[in-house]
Amino acid sequence: MSFLPTPIQKHPTTAKGRSPESQSWKRYKHPVFIKNYSPVTSIHFTRTEPHRYAVTSAMRVQIFAPRTQKVAKTITRFNDVARSGHIREDGKLLVAGDDSGLIQVFDITSRAVLRSLKEHKQPVHVTKFSPNETTQLLSCSDDTTVKLWDIPSQSAVTTFTEHTDYVRSGVLSNLKPSLILTGSYDSTVRLFDARTGAAEMVMGSAEKGQAPVEDVLLFPSDTLALSSSGPILRVWDLVAGGRCLRALSNHQKTITCMAFNGNASRLLTGGLDQMVKVYDVSSYRVVHTMRYSAPLLCLAMSPDDTHIAAGMSDGTLSVRRRNTSEEEAQAAAARKEVSRTGDFESMLEKIGEPEYLSQRPQEQPKGDPGEAKLAKEHRKKLTEYDKLLKEFKYGEALDAVLVPGTSAVTFFSLLQELVYREGLRIALSGRDDVLLEPVLQMLTKYITDTRWGPLACEVAGVLLDVYSSVVGLSTVIDHELAQLRGKVQAELRLQKDVSQLRGALDMLLCSAVLSTA
Repeated sequence: MSFLPTPIQKHPTTAKGRSPESQSWKRYKHPVFIKNYSPVTSIHFTRTEPHRYAVTSAMRVQIFAPRTQKVAKTITRFNDVARSGHIREDGKLLVAGDDSGLIQVFDITSRAVLRSLKEHKQPVHVTKFSPNETTQLLSCSDDTTVKLWDIPSQSAVTTFTEHTDYVRSGVLSNLKPSLILTGSYDSTVRLFDARTGAAEMVMGSAEKGQAPVEDVLLFPSDTLALSSSGPILRVWDLVAGGRCLRALSNHQKTITCMAFNGNASRLLTGGLDQMVKVYDVSSYRVVHTMRYSAPLLCLAMSPDDTHIAAGMSDGTLSVRRRNTSEEEAQAAAARKEVSRTGDFESMLEKIGEPEYLSQRPQEQPKGDPGEAKLAKEHRKKLTEYDKLLKEFKYGEALDAVLVPGTSAVTFFSLLQELVYREGLRIALSGRDDVLLEPVLQMLTKYITDTRWGPLACEVAGVLLDVYSSVVGLSTVIDHELAQLRGKVQAELRLQKDVSQLRGALDMLLCSAVLSTA
């Protein structure tokens, strides 16, 4: 009869990090890192396929192809640092501002400048095409003004001057082209109406101690708005006159950027703490967290939910890609087939067998007709401690699981095997203080753990029985035994307090039941 390896105990695990939601976001693997020599300040995906995206950094705007992550176009006709490259819905035009206050509209195919708009006196940090009116665009500047432009006439249709500090964020309504939501360093979020030329709603105030507004978003339904001020994410109800519904603080530092997924059911926020938080907009609960290597300045997600692009302060552009359902299914099937057969032969049916393989002579089955062929048994390689157990070297097997890097599961699984073999006392006997110290440390660490507490208590009892006659002869062992005793006493006090609390709760519940009877 062959030797059976030591069974490793399995315990129930928490669902943290293994929910379907978290697993879905973890499919964004193998990020591509593209290094720029200046911070990446803006990323924008076009809504038309193939969903190319514009990346603004330094004095240029680069347009990337999402499938290859290669630069398709580069626009460098700027006299100062470029800002907020934005592609129009049809994918034909691009608009960008710069730190001189100039706004330029480019033809993407020829990279020619079609329009130059020069009315802002300070840097323009926001330039966006209207999602409905293709001949209009929005601009927000550090000169505290917000302008709605008519591209054919190269003139401002409306200018809003209500803000009193830099305007660093703005967005146009998807349903009503006349509504504009902006956020300013005066700590306010304002909803402007181009038909009246004034702010119809003001949310937030510097007098309430709120930080400057870094970014704003508008839900597709135009009923809710989002703003980020410092590490606080706020949700505003526009139907109720701009009432604050939620104030969330899940970042440690300033939230610099926000983005929706394709159907606006998830919200992504990035901050200077190098973290991206994913929220479920139905409950505003964080469902996933992604860590980056540097503070984030901009964030965008492709409309088809296949790419997440993030720009960082050190000039790094990170693009994470998720395979589509068909690609995922094919890859999973191929991996399963390879793991089953051990080679790539089984995949040839799916991808087509090469001609030189199809012309191979077919192997003829050997043996008599109807003869059954037994599968070859693959034996697993024994671990070091299993080899020692096989040779009945129980003490050395215990030493093998006390080396650094061995998990507690393996340690206690071996102890349980020694109990079954009646070799626990043999393994613990004959040890000096050097070999006994790691055993006591493991018992002290895990004796209060519900998974291994009973076994640790049994092992501690055997150990004290074996070495009771030599207690007090080694300061190292005496110290470890004192630590073990203190851990047990603290656990007993805790259990006593819990029992008293349980009794008090039982009395309260009983009195509540009697009062309602």
